[in-house]
Amino acid sequence: MRLIDVRHLGRERVIGCWQVGEVLIDPGPSSSLESLISAIAEERPRALLLTHIHLDHAGGTGSLVRHWPDLEVYVHERGAPHLIDPSRLLASAERLYGDQMERLWGEVAPVPEANVHPLAGGEEVLGFEVAYTPGHASHHVCYFHTASGRAFVGDVAAVRIPPADFVLPPTPPPDIDIEAWERSIDAVLAWEPESLAITHFGAVDDPASHFELVRDRLHELAERARRLDAEAFERSLRDEIAAAADRETAAALLQAGQPEVQWAGLERYWRKRAGPA
Repeated sequence: MRLIDVRHLGRERVIGCWQVGEVLIDPGPSSSLESLISAIAEERPRALLLTHIHLDHAGGTGSLVRHWPDLEVYVHERGAPHLIDPSRLLASAERLYGDQMERLWGEVAPVPEANVHPLAGGEEVLGFEVAYTPGHASHHVCYFHTASGRAFVGDVAAVRIPPADFVLPPTPPPDIDIEAWERSIDAVLAWEPESLAITHFGAVDDPASHFELVRDRLHELAERARRLDAEAFERSLRDEIAAAADRETAAALLQAGQPEVQWAGLERYWRKRAGPA
């Protein structure tokens, strides 16, 4: 088992792809595939396990299947149609990233339907238990590797880039649901994992304590978004990151956490809570 740093946009400690035997978990975007394929070398993977289909986690999936046509892809059933036909996913992402789409993520190629294995949660696949874990995304799942006791948790466990202990739950639109996220944390903790594997970035060896921080930060940031407008929220988050980490780690946190898109997800959460005007 190892973490492959895909060196997103040439920077270390932003996006990590976990390799467990012949399985890759969250390969990252096509813009970083050269680093990933070089690291894999002759260790041809059998399958991809996707925690969710956001481009920083899964954007390179179609390109990898084109490279290895028999590669199996496991993803939540809500995300599966958007791998097969990514047009709606791309339209949504373009509203957030505009003319930066190509630079950030590269090509988002469709995945042949025959390669896609939809999940609902509750399955066992390739030595992993699967749990449905919405809150960050409505199509998010986590994987528990029973042999090692490690849970692969995508964005449920937030962004945390060592050596800083700063925790940033990513909250882009449109699916943020604080209550569902907390239930998903409970679902992961029910596995009693010995450690957590997060995409941004690395392993966490004290799951209970870490998730307590994630819960606290979710509520604090949600309340901050309710009080502040988008500009003030982003400025406060950037200032907080600058104060919490050395210069290189802060740059990695900003790239992984993208403060410019976080307020919009929380503002949408509050509007949905309020119901029709």
